[in-house]
Amino acid sequence: MSGEELLARVWEALELPGSAMDYHFVLQNAVDRLWGARGSYPAALELIEVFALLDLELMEAAPQAVSFDHTAPVSCVRVTSVPRLIGLLEREGAFAEALGLAQRLTRFAQGEEAVRRLSEKVGALVAEAPSDGG
Repeated sequence: MSGEELLARVWEALELPGSAMDYHFVLQNAVDRLWGARGSYPAALELIEVFALLDLELMEAAPQAVSFDHTAPVSCVRVTSVPRLIGLLEREGAFAEALGLAQRLTRFAQGEEAVRRLSEKVGALVAEAPSDGG
């Protein structure tokens, strides 16, 4: 399937009736497939960001999208879309942005290691930054 076909199928799937968990898995699968196609589909990285952010917003708005306990996100499915984006941002040096996403992900009992690692990197950058002696 081409990148354009995948994109069309994702948007179509999100328009169909379904549960929040259905939509989460559509978005997560799209991120995974786009990651695999990134070498041959130039728009893949941009779409990974769009779909991972949309997935995180869905999770925040409807925690049951990733929860086995439909009253609270106590026992959550393993999310791969947002960590994939966090990794991309980290590799690009966007540590503060990646840290913000990782912190949001901790609500779902995931991302704690990324928060620790990225907090250290952001702290080191702040410590290295020249102070404005104005």
